[in-house]
Amino acid sequence: MLTIITQIGGVVYFISLLFVKSTSYKYRLKRLALFTLLYLLATFAIIPPLANTFGRERVSNKDTIAAHSFFYILANRNYVTPALNNVLEKTALDFQQKYPEIKLQYLDANFPFIDGFPLLPHLSHSDGKKIDVTFIYNDNFGNITNLKPAISGYGVYEAPKKTEVNMPSICNDKGYWQYDFPKYLTCGTINKNLTISEEGTKALSLSFLKQQAVTKLFIEPHLKARLRLFDNKVRFHGCGAVRHDDHLHVQVK
Repeated sequence: MLTIITQIGGVVYFISLLFVKSTSYKYRLKRLALFTLLYLLATFAIIPPLANTFGRERVSNKDTIAAHSFFYILANRNYVTPALNNVLEKTALDFQQKYPEIKLQYLDANFPFIDGFPLLPHLSHSDGKKIDVTFIYNDNFGNITNLKPAISGYGVYEAPKKTEVNMPSICNDKGYWQYDFPKYLTCGTINKNLTISEEGTKALSLSFLKQQAVTKLFIEPHLKARLRLFDNKVRFHGCGAVRHDDHLHVQVK
């Protein structure tokens, strides 16, 4: 489980087992303490320079860019290629020209090592070239805000209206049960009065689409139509994935 969630956690735990034998006094507490120490040391001091040898680096956290949750940093799910990092920085700067107080907030990116190593539950976040980004929201007064409706950033949907294409329903009818699965990954909902800022989310999407290195931007078809995102880079991700009316998926060459 530690390996699935963090990539390096299983190895670190195995090392802690080697150093703290089950015959020692309070071995469980000692193992937990050693594991925590080694994991933090690896995450913040050892892994970043090693990841460079695999062509990956941590997402730059700046005044314009932030992880939606510290979990994504702590779990080593915040690694991208230098090209994608450059796209994030340029996009955030471009977006803040219109919304200077609003940060680009990211969710899952990629693990630090090994192309093809799965970052579950995603199908494609395995080469450093993909990242998920939160939508932009308005508060209950209609003002644009940095707040989000889900603790994890996933699973609170901007569902299709009656007059819009309902791809979640279409995919479900085709038997793709997993399409709606992120609703179980919210880790709880907060700020329940938030509504999607269509203007802000469109502006953020357009800032991404300006970047030549961006090859695809996934968003649910009904939002593509609603936000009038007609660029050819804006794609439908397919019923085999999960729905994208809770976040943007961005990828580069």
